[in-house]
Amino acid sequence: MEVPAASDGVDLAAYRARLPAAAGEFDESGFYGCYDNVASVGSDALSGYNTLDAPPHYDFYANTASFRPHRRFRPSLFQLHTEPEVDSGPPLYEETTGQMGGGDSSEEDEEEQKEPPPEPTRFGWVQGVMIRCMLNIWGVILYLRLPWITAQAGIGLTWVIILLSSCITGITGLSTSAIATNGKVKGGGTYFLISRSLGPELGGSIGLIFAFANAVAVAMHTVGFAETVTELMSESGAVMVDRTNDIRIIGIITVTCLLGISMAGMAWESKAQVLFFLVIMVSFASYIVGTIIPASAQKQAKGFFSYKADIFTSNFVPGWRGPEGSFFGMFSIFFPSATGILAGANISGDLKNPTVAIPRGTLSAIFWTTISYLIISATIGSCVVRDASGLLNDTLSPSSSSEGCVGLACQYGWDFTDCINNKTCSYGISNYYQAMSMVSAFAPLVTAGIFGATLSSALACLVSAPKVFQCLCKDKLYPLIGFFGKGYGKNDEPLRSYLLTYVIASCFILIAELNSIAPIISNFFLCSYALINFSCFHASVTNSPGWRPSFRFYSKWLSLLGSVCCVVIMFLLNWWAALIAFGIVFFLLGYTLYKKPAVNWGSSVQASFYNMALNQCVGLNHVEDHVKNYRPQCLVLTGPPSSRPALVDLVTCFTKNLSLMMCGNVVIASSSPSVVEEASRDSNVSWLNQRKVKSFYSGVVAPELRSGVNMLLQGAGLGRMKPNVLVMGFKNYWDRDTPHAAHSYIGILHDAFDLQYGVCLLRMKEELDVSPSAHSHVNAGFCGRQENLNILSAPSHIQKRCSASVATEPETQPRTVFQKKQGKKTIDVYWLSDDGGLTLLLPYLLTRRKRWAKCKVRVFVGGEADKKEEQKEEVLALIKKFRLGFHDVEVLPDIYQKPRPENVHRFEDMVGRFRLDSNPKQDSDSAASRQQEESWKITDNDLERNQAKSLRQIRLNEVLQDYSREAALIVITMPVGRRGVCPNTLYLMWLDFLSRDLGPPVLLVRGNQENVLTFYCQ
Repeated sequence: MEVPAASDGVDLAAYRARLPAAAGEFDESGFYGCYDNVASVGSDALSGYNTLDAPPHYDFYANTASFRPHRRFRPSLFQLHTEPEVDSGPPLYEETTGQMGGGDSSEEDEEEQKEPPPEPTRFGWVQGVMIRCMLNIWGVILYLRLPWITAQAGIGLTWVIILLSSCITGITGLSTSAIATNGKVKGGGTYFLISRSLGPELGGSIGLIFAFANAVAVAMHTVGFAETVTELMSESGAVMVDRTNDIRIIGIITVTCLLGISMAGMAWESKAQVLFFLVIMVSFASYIVGTIIPASAQKQAKGFFSYKADIFTSNFVPGWRGPEGSFFGMFSIFFPSATGILAGANISGDLKNPTVAIPRGTLSAIFWTTISYLIISATIGSCVVRDASGLLNDTLSPSSSSEGCVGLACQYGWDFTDCINNKTCSYGISNYYQAMSMVSAFAPLVTAGIFGATLSSALACLVSAPKVFQCLCKDKLYPLIGFFGKGYGKNDEPLRSYLLTYVIASCFILIAELNSIAPIISNFFLCSYALINFSCFHASVTNSPGWRPSFRFYSKWLSLLGSVCCVVIMFLLNWWAALIAFGIVFFLLGYTLYKKPAVNWGSSVQASFYNMALNQCVGLNHVEDHVKNYRPQCLVLTGPPSSRPALVDLVTCFTKNLSLMMCGNVVIASSSPSVVEEASRDSNVSWLNQRKVKSFYSGVVAPELRSGVNMLLQGAGLGRMKPNVLVMGFKNYWDRDTPHAAHSYIGILHDAFDLQYGVCLLRMKEELDVSPSAHSHVNAGFCGRQENLNILSAPSHIQKRCSASVATEPETQPRTVFQKKQGKKTIDVYWLSDDGGLTLLLPYLLTRRKRWAKCKVRVFVGGEADKKEEQKEEVLALIKKFRLGFHDVEVLPDIYQKPRPENVHRFEDMVGRFRLDSNPKQDSDSAASRQQEESWKITDNDLERNQAKSLRQIRLNEVLQDYSREAALIVITMPVGRRGVCPNTLYLMWLDFLSRDLGPPVLLVRGNQENVLTFYCQ
């Protein structure tokens, strides 16, 4: 087809690629029918040509199910780049958890998708966050304790307390805004933000603490309400029992009513909050008007004289009184009033758009409440003196002298000297908690404001605590709390958590003392704020690409400063309470680290682990290897690790907490998505984790075993963190397998030696491979099973088995001999050739494990009969310099004797199957070509050249049977067959005959001929 030039102005739509749909040809639209909405419509419209590539869409990235009739799915990479076949069945979709079907979905599923569930009540940033936060901040402290704090600390230090609290909450608000805008926020509030940022370890502990702190805050605000009601009753002369018990009774009744409102649903609770907000605003207006109106005689008797410069000057400086009279004492009482900034975030699951509502509403609430606190502290300190009697008779007559009068009120015609000197004054901002009601233009309005502030704050905390706790329960981080996570109704209301919060709040209401309850929760809230700020700092400093908050007005260093300030203030407020808070955090942290919950939230802790690991690996490149730091870093050819647990357990014994272990798996098949998935199944890693094996796992797909192992040998590891020892099982029944399989098996050993690997072969009386036949195609050449010997020659069947076994569940954990305590058995080491010391190092590492610690290591070496003692002393001296702790050395002169004739005949029978027939009638050229074609065959010349070594292996087997029948493990230096001199089949016969008919496990070891032991200190 002739391609037109670009300058001709050709319409590309005319040259769209279209597959013919004729009979017998592939119909792409039929095969990909499920992409009607994606490929044929969306991509055609956006890109201008017909393609399977789909344009960007929300459905491709959403985790939750879509309630449209047809959800869109992204085509898989396999579909985009491979040639479609009508009879093939590749995985249709990727990155989806929905139903993976085409257009033929059932009618029932379509009905379910067409009818989404009813939408629960959602709130905007004003009603859902700003008003809720302001109401929670304007709590009991504002009305009942702010005038008293102003009297204690003075206006100046009160402003410092307010601004310091606002700085902490403001920084925390910025950090919260950054975290809340870094992805879609669900229910769980503060716990959700911290846990998804820092991970379940710190998130879980702070979730429990924060939920508990909110439950105690319910009690604090309820006690404040009950105090006000009790004061009103006492003014009217109505008393039920006494002041303390009246507070308890009223508090329990109040929190029960609030529980009923909260359990009625978020809609009712939100309407109640709006009503409370209006009442508080009216009370503020009444208070401001009251400060301007000239004071009546009754108010003057209680210490109110309207705005006076002298009163402002006097009240500007501190006037500490009582045991709580200190800066941090006042701060600990005031700070809970600033802790309502997370009230909106705590109901994040009930917001329309949390990423917009939380930053905007929280920061607005902090700003306006800070302004209100500053105004009220300044106005109340400018109008009311610290001490007043409340008696109308305590006035100065014009004729009396004011020389003996004490107090600022003397200037305004009032004499409170007696109560000041006797410390019995009942009024004034130092003594009267209801000072704002007394100042206001209409006292009942401020009383209503107190009711609104206390009840709204209590209601907000009563809603926040169950919501946070419900999210924590659903994550299943801790035992015995899942019962409280169940939700009811369309809003998923945590009714059981409401009842638990009610019980906790009721217990603390029984304290009936506001000043005692407030400091309890200060440390818990400060601890929460410290972790929120640290979460923001940690997420920023790890430079994770996933940290992309849309809220940009934050600083990681400011967040760190806020976190440090919170911790410092915790200890300054109450050091023992701070220790208790951190003790609880660390206890829960330790529990979570020990249990390792199966959650993955992409936390910043994971990002920091990656950064640290990357930096450490790169740092190793600047350090040259030294023999003192040598560690056997093992590539273990296990196949799926569950198929050869004994091999895994043995290598774990000398690599755990010491060096690198990597389990390798070669899936022999042609590459396809299903086979690649089989090679990299997560169940393999899960099996290792369940067995508590510290190992990596790497799987590759290759057309044959040897090429796949070569991939692992060359590609495994990272920098200097790469394997240097190859560990594999001995190939049983090799003589019944195809000659090519045996040739390939020995070729793996040669490849390892070429790449400077040490090699270990494990042979056991029991078979290493315990996998069911469904998995027998994987790595069948590592240690062949008799019934699965022809698998390598049937690649078509292999591929089908791979596809069928993808969904197989991980197997149970079998017990192996290497998991048992070995007692006082022996580890027999036959150090027959010097390979650099690996043959000695591995037994030493084994004896460092508890289950091998009682085993006695016996070292056997070859020698001469007449120099036996001398050679023994030489070997002992050498081992002593290595500081291995081996003291039992035995010289074996009989290894050089001739083997028994019957064993030689057995070996010759074994060789007979693989000998190349020598026909004297054939010419030399045809014989050479035949030998080249059948390279695995053994010629007479090969036998003659390797006769001495063959006899040596036969004799060594006899020695092993004589000396090591009762050993726990036999470690022997593995012979090396020279390439081009010793045929692969003959080499495999050596290894087979050397290790056959032995009861204990046999580990054949050959280092790479470089030192792994040294007796020098540098």
